[in-house]
Amino acid sequence: MNPRIETLAEKKLIGKRIQMSLANNKTRELWQRFMPRRKEIQNKIGSDLYSMQVYDALYFDNFNPNATFEKWAAIEVSHFNTVPNEMETFTLAGGRYAVFIHKGSNTDNKTFRYIFETWLPDSEYILDHRPHFELLGAKYKKDDPNSEEEIWIPIKLK
Repeated sequence: MNPRIETLAEKKLIGKRIQMSLANNKTRELWQRFMPRRKEIQNKIGSDLYSMQVYDALYFDNFNPNATFEKWAAIEVSHFNTVPNEMETFTLAGGRYAVFIHKGSNTDNKTFRYIFETWLPDSEYILDHRPHFELLGAKYKKDDPNSEEEIWIPIKLK
């Protein structure tokens, strides 16, 4: 399960966000609020969805399932001129990412365990303090064991 290394250009996203923790996971609630309204977003670039996590700088220093972070459900846009009511904008800074393909249910965390327990410690990289995200494209199928998504982990050289 070797990743491809990509340099991502800055992206503009529009969507909804929520504060949550792994112990108090509100991902389903967030997407239930976002999906019915995604068609209101104008000037979309493609149809891929972004499931993004914004962690504080010390989040990964001492793992705690109760530590909170910001979770986003969003889509890429060309500009922020029109933003639907009750939605927000986010500028995703560019940078280097390790991109992993996750196959299977989105509740199966085997890929994340591999990334953080095996690949990252053995690689020439460390985490960079930028958002992490999953790119949900054409092969993504909610709650389906045949689903496929991309996991983007921000990295920099050790």
